[in-house]
Amino acid sequence: MFKGFRDFLTQGNVMDLAVAVIIGAAFTQVVTALTDSVLMPLISALVGSPNFDEFAKVTLNGNEIAFGVLLTAIVNFLLIAAAVYFAIVMPMNKLIEMRGKHAEEEEATEEVVLLTEIRNALVSGPKH
Repeated sequence: MFKGFRDFLTQGNVMDLAVAVIIGAAFTQVVTALTDSVLMPLISALVGSPNFDEFAKVTLNGNEIAFGVLLTAIVNFLLIAAAVYFAIVMPMNKLIEMRGKHAEEEEATEEVVLLTEIRNALVSGPKH
């Protein structure tokens, strides 16, 4: 019983997930700082308010419905998604693409050398 539990805890998937959660929690601070200190002040400078909480409030049977709060959450989500994409995903994809091209070039070079050797051996014919 304990062996199965130990095996479960030491599996790569569980450890990878734990590392991902820790890195994600640490990275949250970076994204929050970017959003709160850079992007939201820029939006505030452009539209006059960093949030839309007071926008489109409706009172229905004594209950206040605040569509602006939802709009603020959507804008924040889009800003965070854009920041993560342009600051992390896009550069990482370019790096991976460059690595892949470099590996393909090395592989192609090795293949060309081998094929050249084979061609040269065939052209020179059998040695007696």
